[in-house]
Amino acid sequence: MRSVCVGVLLGLFLPTLSAAQQTPSGEAVYKQHCASCHEGSLPRLPTREALRAMAPEAIDTALSSFSMRRQGATLTAAERRAVSAFLAGRPAGSYRAPLEMIGKEAYCAAGAPAAGSAPRDPLAGAAWNGWGIDARNSRSQTAAAAGITAADVPKLKLKWAFGIPGVSASGSQVTVVGSRAFVGSRNGMVYALDTKTGCLAWAFEADAGVRSTPVVGRGADGTSALYFGDAHAQVYALDATTGQRRWKVKLDDHLDAMITGAVAFHNGRIYVPVSSLEEGTAAIPSYECCTFRGSVVALDAATGRQIWKTHTIPREPQRTTKSAGGTQLWGPSGGAVWSQPAVDADRNRIYIATGDSYSNPPARESDAIMALAMDTGRVLWVQQTLAGDAWNVGCLETGAAGRANCPEGAGPDHDFSSSPSIAVLPDGRRIVVAGQKSGVLFGLNPDTGDQLWKIQAGQGGILGGIEWGFAVDGSTAYVSLSNALEKKPGEAGGMVAVNLADGKPRWTIPATADTCNQRQGCNTGQPAAVSSIPGVVFSGSLDGHLRAYDSATGEVLWDVNTVNEYDTVNRVPARGGSMNGPGATIAGGMLFVNSGYGSLGFMPGNVVLAFSVDGK
Repeated sequence: MRSVCVGVLLGLFLPTLSAAQQTPSGEAVYKQHCASCHEGSLPRLPTREALRAMAPEAIDTALSSFSMRRQGATLTAAERRAVSAFLAGRPAGSYRAPLEMIGKEAYCAAGAPAAGSAPRDPLAGAAWNGWGIDARNSRSQTAAAAGITAADVPKLKLKWAFGIPGVSASGSQVTVVGSRAFVGSRNGMVYALDTKTGCLAWAFEADAGVRSTPVVGRGADGTSALYFGDAHAQVYALDATTGQRRWKVKLDDHLDAMITGAVAFHNGRIYVPVSSLEEGTAAIPSYECCTFRGSVVALDAATGRQIWKTHTIPREPQRTTKSAGGTQLWGPSGGAVWSQPAVDADRNRIYIATGDSYSNPPARESDAIMALAMDTGRVLWVQQTLAGDAWNVGCLETGAAGRANCPEGAGPDHDFSSSPSIAVLPDGRRIVVAGQKSGVLFGLNPDTGDQLWKIQAGQGGILGGIEWGFAVDGSTAYVSLSNALEKKPGEAGGMVAVNLADGKPRWTIPATADTCNQRQGCNTGQPAAVSSIPGVVFSGSLDGHLRAYDSATGEVLWDVNTVNEYDTVNRVPARGGSMNGPGATIAGGMLFVNSGYGSLGFMPGNVVLAFSVDGK
C-alpha cells in the first residue's frame, strides 16, 4: 500500500500506518511508511527532529482525532501508542493518558466561605466569553472589562504558567468568565482554571480533541453551562461550575467531520459551525473524493435538541468523473465552516464564512459569506468572493498518483477560516467585515451581502493572507497578516489598520525584523487572531512573540518572547513555541494566551500563560 501524508495543512502530518503486525516495530513502520514523506520534498512536513520534539501523546492524538484518524482507526490503541513513542523518540510504553498526567497538586484547595458570608460565584465578573468575545465577533474588549490600560501594557509580567500535558499544539482560545479561565486541548481535555493562580478547578475529558473555544451561556433557570465541540463533530454541554456533563450530541456522521469554531450562544440556543478534515483525506489516491458539506446546526441549549440544520452547499454530492486511477469522484463538496458565527439578533440572522470546495464542480457557496435566518436556518444571501476555488491536499503531491484527486484547474485554497464580524460605525450603520486567506478584507452590506469595499491588505497563500481573525472597534479593523511559506526573513507577516467606513488603510507595519535565527519551525508570519483593548492591539506570531501595537500608529509597545521553558503551577513540563489560531484574551486586569503550535512543522509548545501588571 502506498503511503500518503494527508495532513499537510490540517494536522500533525503523520504517516500512513499499517495494523498488519500485532506488535509493530516503530522503526520498521517508519522506514516502510514514513520516510518517503518526512524525508522527502513535500512542503511543510515535520522532520524527524521536529517529530522528536512532540510528545508521544500528541502524535497519538493526531492518529485518534485529527489528520491521521482514518489511518489510526485501523490500529489498536497499543499499536498507535507504540508508533507514537518511536516517532517521539521515547521508550515503548511511555504513553500516559491525559487524566493520569494531572497531579493532585494541580487542583485548587477547597475552602469554605467565611461564617455568615454567601458563597462566591466564580462566574461573576469581567469576561471574554468565546472566540469573538461578543455576539458581533469584535474581538475588542471594553476598557472597564479589560482592567488594563494602554499605559499598563509595557508593565505586563508573567503571573503564572499552566502546562497542558500530552500536546504540542494549541487547542482552543482561552475563555474567561469571572474568576474562571476555560481552555480546551488537542487531546480532548477541557480545563477550568482559577484566573489569579492558575490552579485547576476541574478537568473534563472529551472523546476527541477540542479546538473549539468554550462558551459560557446562562440558562433560564439561572445556571450556567459550558458549550464546545470536538474533533468527532460532537457538541458538549457541561455545568460551568462543576464540569459535570449535561448532554452530548453528534451533529454529522461523515468520518471526517469535526467542530473547530466556537458555538454562538443567544437566547437559549447555540449555533454550531461544522467543518472537516476531508480536504486532507483527499490526498489518498484510492479515496472517493469528496462528499462532506459544511453546515451550521441550531440546538436547544438546555437539552441539545436539534432545531434546524443548514448545509452551506444545498445540493448533495453526486458521482462526477473518475480519476486517472479509476477511482470514483464526487461533487460538489466542501464549504466547511471553520469559525464562530456572528449574531445579528436585530435582523434575526447570523453570518458565517465558508471554506473552499474540495472537488469539482466548485460550489457557488464556497469561499463565501452567508446570512442565515436565526429562527429557521433559511439562507438569506450568499456573497462568494472567489469563484472556482476547488482544492485539496492532493494538489500538493508531486507524483501523478498522489495528485489523482486534485481537481482539474485547482484553485489557490484562499478560503475563509476567520470569523466574520459585525462592526458598528460612528453614525450607527452596521457593516459585515470578513478577512480571507487571499489577503483581502471585505466590507459587506448586512441586509443584502453587497460588497461595500475591499482592500488587498496583504499577500495571499495556502498559509497566507488573513487566517484566523482580526479585531474591530467603532472605526477601525486591525488585521494581522501571514505569508508563512515566504522564505525571506522578516517578510512573512505584518499588521494593517483599515478604516471601516471606506476600506482605506490607516497605517501599515511590516513584520518585525527576523527574530528566528534559523530556528527550525520558526517564521515571522502572524496568522493568529488579533485582540484589542482601547489604544492597543495584540498579535501573536509564528516566531513565538506576542506583541502589543499602538492602535493609532502601529508602534510596538510591548514584545514578549514566549519560546521558553516554564515552571508551571501544575508541575507539568512546559515550553512555548509558535503562535497560531487562538489570540490573546484580556479580562479582569489580566492577559491570557496559548503558546505552541507544533502542527504544520512550526515550533511545538504546550503552555497557557497569564500576564498581569503585578506579575508573580
